Amino acid sequence: MAEVTKHDDLAEFWGLTGEFFNTDPVLHTVPIAAVARRLDHPDPDDEPPLLMTVHDDGVLVAAALRTPPWPLTLSGVPARWAETVADALAGDVELPGVNGPRDAVEAFVVAWSARTGQGAQEHMAQRLYQLGDLVVPEVPGQARLASEDDVELLTRWRTDFAVEAMGVVPGADAQEESARILRASLAAGAGYLVWFHDDTPVSWAGANAPASGMSRIGPVYTPPEHRGHGYGAAVTAACAAWARERGAQHVVLFTDLANPTSNSIYQRIGFRPVVDAAEFVFTPTPS
Repeated sequence: MAEVTKHDDLAEFWGLTGEFFNTDPVLHTVPIAAVARRLDHPDPDDEPPLLMTVHDDGVLVAAALRTPPWPLTLSGVPARWAETVADALAGDVELPGVNGPRDAVEAFVVAWSARTGQGAQEHMAQRLYQLGDLVVPEVPGQARLASEDDVELLTRWRTDFAVEAMGVVPGADAQEESARILRASLAAGAGYLVWFHDDTPVSWAGANAPASGMSRIGPVYTPPEHRGHGYGAAVTAACAAWARERGAQHVVLFTDLANPTSNSIYQRIGFRPVVDAAEFVFTPTPS
């Protein structure tokens, strides 16, 4: 019989699950980066995480976590254990959504909807890529590591990216929240690279500080007026080089499968597909 445990202490949770996640730092890029940031650079504004483990005959077989405001991530929940996790959470917590490998996500969505009556809508079909041999494109300009002086610019770009790529409707405090997240990421050692053509900033990519030998790139954003010149590919390659220089053995990123341009660009500079993923959002229970 499976034993499901909810945890209140992130360090304790990581002590139980770190080896489990670190067996595949590429697949588990999201939980590894989330836990590393919270343990190494805690933010007083962080909401408490949702943490769960599943043991079968004493063996850890699944681990799920949610670090608000993000969805529940299921890279550590094989599809066969998705129903068990849904059973344990339904009626106890509210979830805005879920992400992870497609098979696990779809199994969880079916189980969650059956138990809660909530609907579910696919928000984004994604693909996880890992960098092989980096191919640096020849593009006019150069990359520069961003600093606190660039937060105002990156705040605007981050908000624009969220609207365009993720369908986010910015609230009244969207700019303030973006600036807070950017400053916290910089303090945590993230690398933000801005591509300049002459003296004009034209594109941006970010990567988290390596954790468990892994660094994930994102977001990558080029304002519409600067597209079509290869700046996005160039700044992504610069960001990947930054991550490797800081010890990342595994450089990864997620793409939106609805955007064939970005998928082809990343493959041209050396990224190779690993697994298809999905993000679903849950809709309120019908009254």
